[in-house]
Amino acid sequence: MADFLRIRRGRIGPADVGLPTGPGRRRTPGLRREELAALAGVSVDYYIRIEQGRERAPSDAVLDALARALRLTADEHAHLLGLADQAAGRTPRHRPSGPRPPSPGLRLLLESVRPSPAYVLDEVNDVLDANPEGLALMPGLGDRPAGQRNTIRYTFLHPAARTLFADWDRVARNCVAHLHTAELTAPGRAATLVAELTASSGEFAALWRRHEVWVKRAGETAFRHPVIGPVTLANEVLSPAGDGRRVLLYQAPPGTPEHDALVLLAMTTQDVNTG
Repeated sequence: MADFLRIRRGRIGPADVGLPTGPGRRRTPGLRREELAALAGVSVDYYIRIEQGRERAPSDAVLDALARALRLTADEHAHLLGLADQAAGRTPRHRPSGPRPPSPGLRLLLESVRPSPAYVLDEVNDVLDANPEGLALMPGLGDRPAGQRNTIRYTFLHPAARTLFADWDRVARNCVAHLHTAELTAPGRAATLVAELTASSGEFAALWRRHEVWVKRAGETAFRHPVIGPVTLANEVLSPAGDGRRVLLYQAPPGTPEHDALVLLAMTTQDVNTG
């Protein structure tokens, strides 16, 4: 919580919140502690104790005021509240969950959306299930045993990912921002994955220290696929089970070149083993 607040304070300047910058060069990046405390309506000493980790149980009212002062998004605000629960040893608002097996209903869903690539993911993006097109869209993902596939690990550690994702930097930032949310919902599994990726990827470690947090719900992803070539697909994230499992779906409107590319991808999956 202290790290999160300190980093977010460094990313918002006086002009962003209507404060004068004053003469001369500021030594502090972003807001000074006393400026943030004044904006949030708390004493400077109390805020310093929070940021230094000496105050471990600030009230929701204080956290809400800090979130407003820091211009946090809804996702960042929820993350701050969750970090506060963790720091105070309180019962988390979102109870941590354990690994879950794929369900027959979700398996049927993956089959019904073909040729659209689709995956069932858990909180840390372990791949619980995928249709053949899903494995074919990310070359090499299916080479690992079924219980060891993870799209965040793939993005940072698999050599094919750098070429596959046309905007790798954006995909990587989305991965890390999502993994920060898993610190609260699956802390043990998140910590294990973070430790592995921090040790293996300097780029991951640098992004992790930025404490960017958001939940990706929909958008577009551009691919440079070795079989179907360049293609941009809409993506949608669904939470049909309401228990932390999510369905990631890539799709394109029928009759478009992008959909034709997915049909071609499906034709290459006859021998793919989905595990």
